[in-house]
Amino acid sequence: MMKKLLFNVAEYIRLSREDGDKAESDSIGNQRKLITDYLKDKDDFVLYDTYVDDGFTGTNFKRPAFMRMIEDIEAGNVNCVIVKDLSRFGRDYIDTGKYLERYFPDRDVRFISITDNIDSMKQAYDMLLPIKNIFNEQYARDISKKVHSSMRAKQKAGEFIGAFTSYGYKKSPTDKNKLVIDEYAAGVVRRIFRMYISGCGKNSIAVTLNKEGIVCPSEYKKLSGENYRNSHRLESTSYWTYSTINRLLQNEMYVGNMVQGRKTQRMRGKQRATDREDWIIVKGTHEAIIDEDTWNKAQDLLKRRTRNLNLNINMTIFAGYIKCGDCGRSLVKKVGTPGHGRGHGNENAVAGINYYCGTYVRSGRQYCTPHPMSHLVLERIILDDLKTIIQSVDDLQEVVRETCQTAGAVKRVTVNEKNWLNTELEKVRKLKKAIYEDYREELISKAEYVTYRQDYLKKEEQLEKQLESLEERAALEADTDIFEIPWVKRLFELRSVEKLDRGIVVEMLHEIKVYENHKIEITYNFSDELEALFKSQVQIC
Repeated sequence: MMKKLLFNVAEYIRLSREDGDKAESDSIGNQRKLITDYLKDKDDFVLYDTYVDDGFTGTNFKRPAFMRMIEDIEAGNVNCVIVKDLSRFGRDYIDTGKYLERYFPDRDVRFISITDNIDSMKQAYDMLLPIKNIFNEQYARDISKKVHSSMRAKQKAGEFIGAFTSYGYKKSPTDKNKLVIDEYAAGVVRRIFRMYISGCGKNSIAVTLNKEGIVCPSEYKKLSGENYRNSHRLESTSYWTYSTINRLLQNEMYVGNMVQGRKTQRMRGKQRATDREDWIIVKGTHEAIIDEDTWNKAQDLLKRRTRNLNLNINMTIFAGYIKCGDCGRSLVKKVGTPGHGRGHGNENAVAGINYYCGTYVRSGRQYCTPHPMSHLVLERIILDDLKTIIQSVDDLQEVVRETCQTAGAVKRVTVNEKNWLNTELEKVRKLKKAIYEDYREELISKAEYVTYRQDYLKKEEQLEKQLESLEERAALEADTDIFEIPWVKRLFELRSVEKLDRGIVVEMLHEIKVYENHKIEITYNFSDELEALFKSQVQIC
């Protein structure tokens, strides 16, 4: 007698907003009841587990319960999948077809769709199955448009439609589209605004709240029972940050205005930020946490607040160039007792300047270590390194002069100079962008940003003029030396320099990476050309 085949069944159930106001037949309870009734008189089916995705779209398969079901299939725990109908399984006709026609058959998984009368063990899939899948996807698209249109209408009417409210508010228990004040969180919001207006910096506010053990918005929502996930923070963090305070201070919801539509998403697409002019803002929809006067003062400070620095004392020539070798964040300047010796004469102005990893300064040792570096030590290292390079190039110059013909050298210098100028121009443009990022992160002040930007603009203009005149200088005289390349000439001009300034840094340096134990890695603007020069000693001609 043939042994009866047993099936370990995965009961898959799905419902989402895209189903609109469909009949109750698609509810979670009714899907489960239909499948239970189907299995009732079948003794060759054993229910292994029920997999429910409630609130997940059918237009993709990145659903937690579905992925758990796939894991059980891969582990050999499930060999039969049962759904109410194909639309519950998925609405993407391409991926649905892959699972039904390739994935399940390759793993000997039986698939049953009850209302569609589909059973992969009893008969081959109907020829109309792909068309059904296409109709399911088209239905999802149509519903998606209708849902989107309905949501926009509610937004314009000032109704809240988000899954999670802004910190300080909660949904009204009688109307989920209305916001009411969460008194505890609102008290924290008011305090943050008061602290900022009274002169506290954003990072200082974050540090104070962390020291007092006040949980950050994302953790507070979790503690309140919400299934909240913050895409702006690291998985391991549960603390206030500069960015959290910055976003909170700019949130217009706190003056009673409903602000929605800041992001948009197409079906199966990623969320994208919308331009501010496309946001939907409706005034006076809920009780304000922050009064207008406080809000206006805070916004005015956000627009114009900069650190008041004496640039003659506090300006650092390495701003925008010095990075943490481990986390990649810019090192920030701290003025205090020098960590490595004492300066004398003009060095007194910078003797107390040390640099530390920005991540460590803002978030603490658990996220990155200090990476301390003295300004004076760093300056001396770079000066010594430049002199070593100059000596190496000087030695190479003699070798090349003895082994190369002048005509070949002339051709080489023209090509090298053009390549160098183009490379330098690209590097300067990247640095100009990088210094803006440092300014946005408040690692440098507005005054420092303006000063450094002028450096880059001048350098950019100079390089562009050199490129324009390169053709005019192509007919070099016969005795022109290969070492008439601009960066080589400039190196030789720095033979006697004993102190770096901002101009030399901009000209010579591309990036400085500082690692622990004071190990540093220096990349010069001419690093690639220097390497090529030494590699091609005899081949230069």
